[in-house]
Formats: sequence, C-alpha cells, structure tokens
Amino acid sequence: MSMPFYVAPEQQMKDRADFARKGIARGRSVVVLHYVDGILFVAENRSQALHKVSEIYDRIGFAAVGRYNEFENLRIAGIRHADLRGYSYDRQDVTGRGLANAYAQLLGTIFSSGGEKPYEVEIIVAELGATPEHDQIYRLTYDGSVGDEENFAVMGGSADAITEVIRKSYRPDLPLAEAIRLAVDALGSEGGQAGARRNLGVDALEVAVLDRTRTLPRKFRRIRGEKLAQVLISGINPTDEGVESPVVPAPEPPTAEGTLRPGNGSGSSQPGSQPPGVPE
Repeated sequence: MSMPFYVAPEQQMKDRADFARKGIARGRSVVVLHYVDGILFVAENRSQALHKVSEIYDRIGFAAVGRYNEFENLRIAGIRHADLRGYSYDRQDVTGRGLANAYAQLLGTIFSSGGEKPYEVEIIVAELGATPEHDQIYRLTYDGSVGDEENFAVMGGSADAITEVIRKSYRPDLPLAEAIRLAVDALGSEGGQAGARRNLGVDALEVAVLDRTRTLPRKFRRIRGEKLAQVLISGINPTDEGVESPVVPAPEPPTAEGTLRPGNGSGSSQPGSQPPGVPE
C-alpha cells in the first residue's frame, strides 16, 4: 500500500503564493490615484470589450489585474453584495471598507482551501468621499490581504518600477489632465529605463474616474475617444458632457443577505434602487 504524499503546510502556502504572483505579474498594469477632484483609474488595456476598471456602486469603483474570468466573477459578486445591502438598508450603508472586507474573506478562503487553486488576481476597491480626506483606496491581494493605500496604488506587470516613476512627480492637488498624463507616462515607462519608453495611444488605454464634481449621484464615468485624445495631446481637462449611464441587464434573484460569492452571471439590481455599473 502506497503512502500518501506529504507536503508541509508552509511549503504548500508558498507554492500557492508563487503560483498566484506569477499569474498576476503577466498582466498589464493598472494605476489608481487621487487627483484634486476625485479618484482616477488608468489601465493598459487594448480590449474595447473586456474592462479592467468598472463601477460597483454610486461612489465605489473597482479595478483588477490577473485572470479576467476570475476578477470578473469578483466584480459581479461585489455588485450583487452592494446592491443587496443598499436595497435592504440604505444606500449610505454601502461602503468601500465593507466591500473590501467581504472580498478579503472570500479571497482568503479560496487561497487557504486545499481543494482549488488560488485566484490569480489583485484588485482595488476605491470609494469617493464627500471630501478628499475621506477618499479611500483599498488594495487586495490573492491571499485576502488588505492594504489601505494613501495616495496611489499600482498593480500588475512592473508595479514596483512604475510606482517609483509616479512617486517622483505625484502631488495630491494634481488636476485631472495632469494626473492622467502622469499615469500614462508611468505605464509607458517600462520601469523608467532610458530608451524603453512606449507611447500608449487611446486604443491601448482604459481611463475612468470617480468625479466629486459630478452632479449625478453616481460619480463614475469613463474618459475615452476624442476626450482622452485631447488630454494626451494638449492636456485639456475632459468635461462630463454627453456621458450616458450604462445599460444594465435584467435583475436576478439575490443570494443570501450579507454574503459575497463569485458567480457566472451579470450584476443584478433590486427594484427601487439605481442599477450598479457594468462594462459599457
């Protein structure tokens, strides 16, 4: 009779962490940073249909790197969690910290479970506050660890090198156009190495903001096409004119209250509440 193969718990956790980190490092980077009127998301993404940046709720945005199918499941689960809580209690009860905690529990459970592989994802949950001092950026890793980022966060690819490029020029009072150009320059810097800079055009970028100056309750909006091109070429701040709310699919029955679990469908919206954001 053959003996079962034994792996020490420490080695098993190390192997799972190495596996997840390698998958995340293959992804193109995402930058999330504070600017004078809100929170900016800039991702290197050449797909026009598969978004790495999305809206979760009125003042909450989501960004991710890694395996698309896995972070898309997390995005959908987050929308359902937030929508159910906002419908059952009050929309003000949906917070970025609560959502980050729910994601941390889910990712931690998946990572420590011996029956399935860990998620190869890193995600950011950002909440726009009433004032800049109340803005929050939470970064979550594959094992459920949560970090409260002060000014900006970078995920995927050459994250450490891109972080150094941003740190040299970042300041909290950056106008939106300057913040976008700083993030794009950092993403194209290839770690800041001389001669390695890439020019990222509009078709290679996904840009969105949580905009405090927007009069609508939902503060998330995308910046693309001619507006993004104007920013990159001339540094003109994009306006909110002509922005349409995304169309949301028909609602589905919610899961048990207070739970967060990945699924395969699309985000749901309960009667009487504004629908959450989905890829446009």
